Amino acid sequence: MELWRAWLRVQTGLPAAMGRALHADSELSLQDFETLVRLSEAEEGRLRVSALAEQMHWERSRLSHHLRRMGGRGLVEKVECAEDGRGAFVVLTDAGREALEGAARSREDCPAAVLRRHGGGGAGGAELLPAPRGRAHVLSPGPRSGRRARRASDARLG
Repeated sequence: MELWRAWLRVQTGLPAAMGRALHADSELSLQDFETLVRLSEAEEGRLRVSALAEQMHWERSRLSHHLRRMGGRGLVEKVECAEDGRGAFVVLTDAGREALEGAARSREDCPAAVLRRHGGGGAGGAELLPAPRGRAHVLSPGPRSGRRARRASDARLG
């Protein structure tokens, strides 16, 4: 149960701290930032709304509302799909690219700084999740597969 409580603290506390730090400098929310990053990494700086929703693990209706707000700020725009006449693309605007680059420059150390402030000394932040006694293997890095891995896992749980 201790591990679950620690996970819940990280799951809620870390994104909130990241969002506050990002917004303080850039006036972008963590969700704005994620949207802009995904668009900036997409071919031609555009994605279909359905593809973006899938990548972000959001419902299309939630994403549509968010995109409308971002569009009102000039960060993105929706463009009808000329190829098939169905659906629309979300396109990163010049203002959106500038906002993303400014946020990334001003908060380049944001993830590491937030992790340090919230108890995770390492680059991966695994230290945020204290392993209960005798269960350190749960947090050990690197997946193992096959019969040998199952036997080792069974022995540790024993």
